Amino acid sequence: MSDIFTRLKQDHDRHREMLARVADTSGDSKERREAFEQLRIDVSAHANAEEQSLYAEMLSRPDLQDKGRHSVAEHKEADDIFEELSEKPFDDTGWLTRFKTLKHELEHHMEEEENDIFPPAKEGLSDQRAGELLKIFNDRKPAEVDKVI
Repeated sequence: MSDIFTRLKQDHDRHREMLARVADTSGDSKERREAFEQLRIDVSAHANAEEQSLYAEMLSRPDLQDKGRHSVAEHKEADDIFEELSEKPFDDTGWLTRFKTLKHELEHHMEEEENDIFPPAKEGLSDQRAGELLKIFNDRKPAEVDKVI
């Protein structure tokens, strides 16, 4: 793994699998609760570490500030839906409907990052700096997991 973009894409691929796993559960089952909690923790830790690495870099570059702000706002929206789902009964019909909204929003966000955010962020970013951002992300993500558990 050589740079931040490869690492973030790996997390995105795992998040897509985790979203599908939760979507395949039903009712207030142990399987749904565990799959949802694993997803919530990993997505939240990923977003926080991403904001402290890649998005901090983007916000320091005037040409990328709008894209950075947009993505950070989408992270907040996902956090709000995660919180709402955590407080709602897992067997409530509204839970699955709201989860489908979260799934759609996260899939859209990941696709947008990979196609519209990462390419311009790579421009003008040295290999060395991309490696430094990777280190920041890798150092921060475990600490963020501990914060969201």
